[in-house]
Amino acid sequence: MSDLPPRPKIILQADQRKQLANIQRRLLLKSGLTLGAISMLTGCNMQDGDEVDKVLWAMSRWNDRVQSWLFSGQKLAQTYSADQITQPFRFNAYYPEYNVPEIDIPNYRLEVSGKVEKKAPWTLEQLRRLPQSSQITRLICIEGWSAIGQWQGVPLKVFLQQVGADLNAKYVGFKCDDRYYSSIDMATALHPQTILALDFGGKPLPPDFGYPLRLRMPTKLGFKNAKHIAAIFVTDNNPGGYWEDQGYNWFSGI
Repeated sequence: MSDLPPRPKIILQADQRKQLANIQRRLLLKSGLTLGAISMLTGCNMQDGDEVDKVLWAMSRWNDRVQSWLFSGQKLAQTYSADQITQPFRFNAYYPEYNVPEIDIPNYRLEVSGKVEKKAPWTLEQLRRLPQSSQITRLICIEGWSAIGQWQGVPLKVFLQQVGADLNAKYVGFKCDDRYYSSIDMATALHPQTILALDFGGKPLPPDFGYPLRLRMPTKLGFKNAKHIAAIFVTDNNPGGYWEDQGYNWFSGI
């Protein structure tokens, strides 16, 4: 007989059930495509990891294309009221909390490169002078938890227009001061709820949640919301990402 306590019952709200169902449908699509791909490996030794990996990566890229076709640049993620904000908001990173990077805020400069006309670095003061957008949205982690927070910052679309980015380019990439990196499709970059967050809960972004600048997109899973952003670049070549390069779905829309 096990001495372990019973697992607590998790009660999901209506919007959480809907979002979980969407994720499950996408995972089912991915698993179905993968099984179909494997069944077509005629003459392939299934013990050959390299060959299987090639097929799985090909199907993952196919899934990315399917999700991008389904994505709407105008459909908004659900927003919430102030009394629904999660307290306390949960810390999450690929490292423990005591390893949050220390950043020299007075000398911070956001680097810009790639397919843009203006490649001069940006200070935090310059970013704050741009139009700001505020949202109370839910961050959904691939690990199975979610939290509602209040974010404010520069719409990424506004920033890209300011630097003269080629808005017909395919990708926007991010390099971070904690050695994290990620990238998103241009349609998501131009979505009205995609922002470069400077504030959390009405105050400057705290270290635990990605200071001084993080990406906030309620249309993507949490790991796509890069923190401690040090550089942004625009490109036609998929830059991948820290988790994406280890097998996570690249598009990861919800």
